[in-house]
Amino acid sequence: MGLLEGLHSGRMPPDSRGPLTQYALQRNIAGVAIHDCNGQSAWMFVRIFADRFVMLLLATILLASVLPVRGTAAEVASLISLAAIFLLFFLNGVRLPRHEVMNGVRNWRLQGAIFFFVFGVMSATGLTLSYVFDNILPPTLAVGLLFTGILPSTVQSASAYCALAKGNVAASVVAAALVNLTGVVLSPVLLAALAHVGEANISGEAVGRIALILLLPFTLGQIAQRWCKPWVDRNKELATWMDRISIAIAVYVAFSGAVVAGIWSIVRGDELAWLALALSVMLLVGFGGAWALSGAMRLPRGDRITMLFSGGQKSIAIGAPLAATIFPPAIAGMVLLPTLIYHMAQLILSAPLATHFAKEELRQDL
Repeated sequence: MGLLEGLHSGRMPPDSRGPLTQYALQRNIAGVAIHDCNGQSAWMFVRIFADRFVMLLLATILLASVLPVRGTAAEVASLISLAAIFLLFFLNGVRLPRHEVMNGVRNWRLQGAIFFFVFGVMSATGLTLSYVFDNILPPTLAVGLLFTGILPSTVQSASAYCALAKGNVAASVVAAALVNLTGVVLSPVLLAALAHVGEANISGEAVGRIALILLLPFTLGQIAQRWCKPWVDRNKELATWMDRISIAIAVYVAFSGAVVAGIWSIVRGDELAWLALALSVMLLVGFGGAWALSGAMRLPRGDRITMLFSGGQKSIAIGAPLAATIFPPAIAGMVLLPTLIYHMAQLILSAPLATHFAKEELRQDL
């Protein structure tokens, strides 16, 4: 059973590009059981999906702040983090069905618009904000704004929110897969090309680490699909928590380095307020810009919803491993802080948006 097949019960619709959410959802891609996509069931689903991961990230940041890993233990933790990242991308390779990617790519107009928005508009937004706030925020946080902008969109939450909002789920899954695969290579290149401070230089060694720790396990996962995918499909919830724990380990090690380097003494309260303002602007451009661009292109409603969540969200699953791979530990946590805040904010913002679109669709059906 493919990833899209797990999103609904019954058969695929005749047009694989059309919305899948006309069918009753039995289990979303995060493995959270629900019964339908409207009213309180949808709202409770959104809260369950968002809160568990948000709480895990908050607990990870709190643990790193109170009990950061230091010295020799930090070296061991860094190796554990790299192993967790390797596992994360191996599982991503196992999950992604090649035939579903090819089916979704046919909607080239939508996929091209999402690709342009994620890596063009949002990268330009991150670059602009990093320049505007360069003299207000510490340099590593300014780089963090650019880093957030060049990241690809989420996979699981973008598709799940798209399903709840009755968007084009097939296109959402494919878009997330394509921009994430591309982002592993393109995001570091964009960061190296656009960053204006020394901390963001991407060395040949860093490129080698990216290939070894991110691309290699994904390739191995694709090769091992035949043997491993049935197990992953049978144990979706376990596999999802393996993903989340892998991300949490990478965040913990990166943030520990920042705490040891004195992040809470370096970053003042007023600077956090300025950072919140910058990220609010990025959220506005991300979600508002994606919706406006899809409207200007006269895309169908389902495709507009797909572009809204695929264009506006940013992936901590790519961000944490990339930061840990590219930057030294003392810098990685500071650079990652804007992405962590943005990620939690996007989940909170996406919840009422998805509910609004689901209710709007129900009213139109009456």
